Amino acid sequence: MKREKDIFMTISAKTAHILVLIIILFSLVASLTGILWKGESSDYIFTSLRGEEVRMQGAGLYKYDSVSMAAQAVAQDFITLILGIPVLLGSLVFSIKGSLRGRLLLSGTIGYFLYTYASYAFGAAYNQLFLVYVAVFSASLFALILLIRSINVNEIKSVFSPKTPRRLVAGFELFVGTMILFMWLGRILPALKNNIPPVGLETYSTLFIQVLDLGIVVPVAVIAGILLLRQQAWGYVLSVLFLVKGVTLSAAVTAMVVNMIAADVYVAPAEMIIFPCLTVFAVTVTWIFLKHIHVPQGVLSKTD
Repeated sequence: MKREKDIFMTISAKTAHILVLIIILFSLVASLTGILWKGESSDYIFTSLRGEEVRMQGAGLYKYDSVSMAAQAVAQDFITLILGIPVLLGSLVFSIKGSLRGRLLLSGTIGYFLYTYASYAFGAAYNQLFLVYVAVFSASLFALILLIRSINVNEIKSVFSPKTPRRLVAGFELFVGTMILFMWLGRILPALKNNIPPVGLETYSTLFIQVLDLGIVVPVAVIAGILLLRQQAWGYVLSVLFLVKGVTLSAAVTAMVVNMIAADVYVAPAEMIIFPCLTVFAVTVTWIFLKHIHVPQGVLSKTD
């Protein structure tokens, strides 16, 4: 029975690694296209179905998106290209070699790609890369599932040092989860109360980013924090996923803020400060957490 389980874990890891190569290829195409395909500036004002006047991009890959959304998408593409893909490739190499840090880092980075291309596939205005977005989203989903299946979760706690700063990590997760919750509720609840479109809806049918954040990110942050405080195995796994995804995503949001300002889109002064600081803190906490991993014993299957 144990041998059969080891074989399954090996197959899961190898299949996930193949899917990661697909993610790298297609996300490289998507990010480069988004950055390079700009076209001549031709933004215009469009009146949405809810009567809002929205400035539309009008050119390039994101010509059917608002100027705000297009600025965020290009910034996201830039972070994917210079941070997401290199980290994904590097962690893939270490994961293939049987490194637990590498596989956990790979899983967390895939979480970033899953979130990013789910938002593109479900939220961005339909464009020539629609099927590419779907491919990366699908490959990321199944790669993440298979990678987690290839880790012996029951043994994961044993590879972390007793001095692992669980309270620091859990506190950060609970803080970020709570911050995101109140940030989005502060935008949504007043709109529901006054029966008006929420800020940021623009020409889109729904708040797809808020769906992902409130439906997935916030629950993962809270559950990971609570389980980590209780020293439960899944708390360690979910914490790595959340932290690594948090680093890449907060870096992307910081880039979005910069690009939105450059595109003459209003950005709240608080956001100019919060997200860069959050990125620095996320990097620090993630590094501290991963540093406390010992050499794994029986936690990963052999992948060679």
